[in-house]
Amino acid sequence: MYEWAELRHFKYLLTILERQGFRAAAEELRTAQPNLSVQARQFQENASVRLFRKVKGGRIRPTETGVAFKVLARFLLETRDEVVDALIAIERGEVSSVRFGCSPLIDQSLFQSFCDLHKEILPVCPVRPTHGDTAHLAEEVVSGTVDAAIVTLPLRHPDLRIEELRRDRLVACLRRDDPFAAKASLQVADLQGNLAVLYHPQRHPDAHERLLELLGDAGVKIEDYSCASHPSEMQTLVKGGHGFALIREGINLDEELTTRPIAGVDWTVDTAFIYRKTRHPKTVPILVKRLVKQLSQTQIGKETALNKVSIPSQASIPNGMRPAQREKNGPVQMALIS
Repeated sequence: MYEWAELRHFKYLLTILERQGFRAAAEELRTAQPNLSVQARQFQENASVRLFRKVKGGRIRPTETGVAFKVLARFLLETRDEVVDALIAIERGEVSSVRFGCSPLIDQSLFQSFCDLHKEILPVCPVRPTHGDTAHLAEEVVSGTVDAAIVTLPLRHPDLRIEELRRDRLVACLRRDDPFAAKASLQVADLQGNLAVLYHPQRHPDAHERLLELLGDAGVKIEDYSCASHPSEMQTLVKGGHGFALIREGINLDEELTTRPIAGVDWTVDTAFIYRKTRHPKTVPILVKRLVKQLSQTQIGKETALNKVSIPSQASIPNGMRPAQREKNGPVQMALIS
């Protein structure tokens, strides 16, 4: 579709914008200034965009489109390097097997999709799944025991790349025969005295502490509760009449249970992909980008379907996925519940 757009165009224009001029860019790229001018003009004409404007002293300033170009061009060139790194590693036999982990609260279909994407690139490479809590998996990734993992946040570690994949709304899980199930949505006050099934604090201490803070800010005080170590155990306790639980929207439910959104709050479970900044399998960065793209396409499909049909008032509509935002220094950091 855009065969005229070559990687050199992005490299040339990115350097021009970063050095704020053709002369400085030509010196850095070790090419003639007229050549750069021709390449820049042809790209902008073919794309029908204007990336910069000239100012006094022969310098240039990026337009709004030019500012976006710098970010996207860096992304494109980074992806090129990652693709080449992956191909070289595969050719050298450096990716003979991989071990990927996931924590209990994530969507298992998401984890399976990631494993499938790796098998698509390297069908003969065995994928060894492993399960564990966020903190435990993080340490295994840092030590190299596990190559990468999908976990729930919050998490911070200086040696890890932390790429947010998506955010899922937290909803109240309750029995279908509970009187509150007659309501289309619950009020925060409805949780008081009824929210009594929580994920075990020791399984994800930071997330537990954050949840209690949010509940306290909303006026809900948790005095006594039952603990579960897995989402299925939480459902079992709710089914047994031990109280409500907060679970990820869209999770497969027992037929005796239902979920209701909580009005006035936007609490989410945030899922992220983690791997070491150095010494990771070279296929991993490419797979993360493919997974994010797949999630984006899935979300667009959901939104298109929702626009075509009438949604009952009690239906739960996904909150959506947000791509990761990188910091210049240090890992990407997001909150588990926002």
